[in-house]
Amino acid sequence: MAALPRGFTLALETTGLDNILSLAWLLVCVAAIVVLAYLFTRYVAGRGGSFLGAGGGNGQFKVLARLSLGREQSAALVRAGERYLLLGVAPSGVTLLAELTQEEAEALYAPPPEQAAPPSFGEALRSVLKQRKPR
Repeated sequence: MAALPRGFTLALETTGLDNILSLAWLLVCVAAIVVLAYLFTRYVAGRGGSFLGAGGGNGQFKVLARLSLGREQSAALVRAGERYLLLGVAPSGVTLLAELTQEEAEALYAPPPEQAAPPSFGEALRSVLKQRKPR
């Protein structure tokens, strides 16, 4: 076997080590993104989901549900003290569509009893990973 210059062999070893370190760094970055996504969803859920549209407010004034009707229009079910209001929200303003009784409002925003709660981020990630077929 012909002798290679000493620097040439070292360059090949460094390139192999660099590839391993690059792969390790990529895996660390992907893991960090997954952890940050999980923490962000926990943070949003802790705020009552107000970042995503429904669940905003506190105490006596709270948005119970919101339905997008178009690009910039939506309908919102709001609890203000003991009153339940169905509001139309548009760029031009907010319009009272109806005032509802407590029973009517609960029928609109309460999920049916047989409907299960949506899975947490961790549960959804585990189910997707289980569905993935090994290569």
